[in-house]
Amino acid sequence: MSNFFGYIIAILISQSAGIIGSVFTAKSVKTWYLTLQKPFFNPPGWIFGPVWIFLYTLMGISSYMIWQDRAINNLVKPALIIFGVHLVLNALWSILFFGLKNPGLAFIEIIVLLIFIVIIIFLFYKINPRAAYLLIPYLVWVSFASILNFSIWKLN
Repeated sequence: MSNFFGYIIAILISQSAGIIGSVFTAKSVKTWYLTLQKPFFNPPGWIFGPVWIFLYTLMGISSYMIWQDRAINNLVKPALIIFGVHLVLNALWSILFFGLKNPGLAFIEIIVLLIFIVIIIFLFYKINPRAAYLLIPYLVWVSFASILNFSIWKLN
């Protein structure tokens, strides 16, 4: 498989978490979500889609960079398994927050997701530091999303 197609497949795998999550988000974002009180720092709704597309793309690029070292590094397999579990957790947040309309449970889950992101960055760094650096914007965004999630939970 050429590098180009490898990157495309890895990006599509990462984007799939967003696609799954968007199914649940789309059903509630224009109804239930509009009824919630939100903190003053809540970004405008239009920003979420482009940011997530960008972040899932970085995740895909990063994971493929790690995949390329599979023949020379024993950490690749466990790192990518944890990465896969993390994608499930990423999609699960939308199911809990928007699908079940449960910001409290979603907050607990997003903290677990944050822990997984830190573990992935740590493991990826041991394999390929550049791949780990690509995940820093994701860590920052999910940290912000955690604060936002907590604030929405508390306000409602």
